[in-house]
Amino acid sequence: MRSLAQLDQTIIHCRKCPRLVRWREGVAKVPPRRYQGQTYWAKPLAGFGDPAARLLIVGLAPAAHGGNRTGRMFTGDRSGDWLYGALYAHGFANQPHSDHRDDGLELKDCYITAAVRCAPPQNKPSLAEFERCRPYLVHELKLFKEAKVIIALGKIAFDSFLAAYQKNGCAIAKPRPKFGHGASMILAGNLRLICSYHPSQQNTFTGKLTREMFDHIFAQARAALSK
Repeated sequence: MRSLAQLDQTIIHCRKCPRLVRWREGVAKVPPRRYQGQTYWAKPLAGFGDPAARLLIVGLAPAAHGGNRTGRMFTGDRSGDWLYGALYAHGFANQPHSDHRDDGLELKDCYITAAVRCAPPQNKPSLAEFERCRPYLVHELKLFKEAKVIIALGKIAFDSFLAAYQKNGCAIAKPRPKFGHGASMILAGNLRLICSYHPSQQNTFTGKLTREMFDHIFAQARAALSK
């Protein structure tokens, strides 16, 4: 089995999805005015955080001008502002902001990953792209043997996690768990899965996801880890 460092290098050099390669590199060449002059990462993103984490957070994919620009999960965009603010408030991060990959941010007992590692057009990976990327999440789940809590950010991340979980030979009870913000369920091995709406602007600007709602997710995670 590859180590986490070896897996990270494999992910960073991945070019399995031609459409995503063209997109991630193309947006870096023509950035919006506010980012002109900056050097984009424009490669797939490995996971980020504590290699001994008990809390795993699964997102969808990097943002074109967020992670694809900065080179780190949920860094340099509004979604990251919400996520790292919540992680800091509950003791999982050493600071509440995430601006670039050399800003001193460290995660404690927490690791962030995603269903797809490249920024997709319109934030919509194809089914084939999900399938090509899934082995990376499968492998991460094998490496994080001490994981006790999973937070899935959004329905797509929820489905992707369950698919990877099954690929690792773990059975899912019937009826199949359903996604809903704040829903919490126990899987095999006493692993707790907590669901949250994704902190995208589509959700936060419309009030579908509020700060209080998002904070409650991480309070659940902290309480589960404290037992």
